[in-house]
Amino acid sequence: MNFRKSALAPGLYLVATPIGNARDITLRALDVLASADVLVAEDTRTLLKLLQIHGIPTEGRRVQAFHDHSKERDRARLMEAIGEGKSVAYTTDAGTPLIADPGYTLVNAAREAGHMVTGAPGPSAVIAALTLAGLPTDAFAFLGFAPNQQTARREFYARLATAEMTSVFYEAPSRIQASIADARKSLGPDREAVVCREITKRFEEVERGPLGDLAPRIAAKAPKGEYVVVVARADKQVVDEVEIDARINEALTTMRVKDAADAVAGALGLPRREIYQRALRLKSEQKP
Repeated sequence: MNFRKSALAPGLYLVATPIGNARDITLRALDVLASADVLVAEDTRTLLKLLQIHGIPTEGRRVQAFHDHSKERDRARLMEAIGEGKSVAYTTDAGTPLIADPGYTLVNAAREAGHMVTGAPGPSAVIAALTLAGLPTDAFAFLGFAPNQQTARREFYARLATAEMTSVFYEAPSRIQASIADARKSLGPDREAVVCREITKRFEEVERGPLGDLAPRIAAKAPKGEYVVVVARADKQVVDEVEIDARINEALTTMRVKDAADAVAGALGLPRREIYQRALRLKSEQKP
């Protein structure tokens, strides 16, 4: 295939690349990659492989890495190139630049220097997961990666207990099983969630259901690949105090106060602090 090579105006071009299937790239993205004076990537090997697949030669053009460990001089070098009238195309490892990606520092530097910044939009794991999940998307929040540590992760899920929008975030394969188990504890077994794995790739999987059913299904599978998790927004419930106390007392039969408060608050969509205080009171009343 022949791509339209044209002189690009000096500036920074943010080019979205496939999240799995190499054919999921726009014609404009290919044109920019074929025409840019300087090619920049989070991982140059990934970009060079993509160029090879689509038959785009580098033709002696500079290919530079830019990632979390890049230094100020690396950024300055790119700004200098734009200042000299060159076009710079930046790609992340997969998907849309700046979505959980270090490229935002490049954008800030380019704007501060008065350079043009534009995008060649395309694939995004966040949007792909939302469309596959089938949950409401009139309001949603992308939350990056779930925290590594269990305590922070449980607090992360506890904040979703009353969220009035669909939440989407990334999770590592090494933590996906523990993460979904924590979600069940914090949000309750009835909250709907979706776990997407290897989106657009050969072994794409989408597991959906209430967390009470979803957690054991995820636990039974060997974790492998890239994961995106989508959690439904909280249901608006009207619950009287008698039912709240009954739920807490039931949870206290098998859980510690903290865990019982997390579970009930998540299941009912109520503030955790309020439920925790009620759980402390009910626990003290149970003592002989």
